[in-house]
Amino acid sequence: MIEFYNVSLSYNGKRILNNITFRILKGEFVYLIGASGAGKSSILRMIYFDDFPDSGTVIANQFSSAKITAKEIPYVRRSLGVIFQDFKLLPDRNVFDNIAFSMRVTGVKPKEIRKKVLRMIAELGLGPKRNHLPLELSGGEQQKVAIARALVNNPFILLADEPTGNLDPVASMEILEILQRINSRGTAVLMATHNYGLIKKYPHRTMKLENGELVEQ
Repeated sequence: MIEFYNVSLSYNGKRILNNITFRILKGEFVYLIGASGAGKSSILRMIYFDDFPDSGTVIANQFSSAKITAKEIPYVRRSLGVIFQDFKLLPDRNVFDNIAFSMRVTGVKPKEIRKKVLRMIAELGLGPKRNHLPLELSGGEQQKVAIARALVNNPFILLADEPTGNLDPVASMEILEILQRINSRGTAVLMATHNYGLIKKYPHRTMKLENGELVEQ
């Protein structure tokens, strides 16, 4: 599903990643750990083709960084879900509309949007907050909305970039339990994190970035 072959990447003349090779299989849950600036976010961005390697190849859902065209990139992004530490919700839209947004831009019929969005809202316990704006929600609730938005298009993998970084321990645990549940249904998860406590509580395959190299833990 996701494959990196001898991928190297530099920023401002500094080598961030050096000949990274790994693969993530269907339905896997994988942690990506490492110090700030180690390149975790860069790996995630290359998966949804927001960054491209200086050398080597990234393959995501059968699309290759060496061959993908600008017109194909939006189709890849629709096939995966991404959640961020700072949520990236639309501040002027309520919970329902934030979740529905990614479906509307792809031309899904309103009846289908309503059905899927209401199902996600119910599953994540956001029913009472359906009409609330992001600033009226707690951090944990905002992250739930972000997860619902990422999942509503049935992605083959969920990319989570420090999803608990701005949350308290209780909310962090709840988000991890949601990700576990999502993974148990067959959706692969790649989670970049600094939270080693969560890794210990919910152990999965773990990859560590250190000095530009990738090491299996």
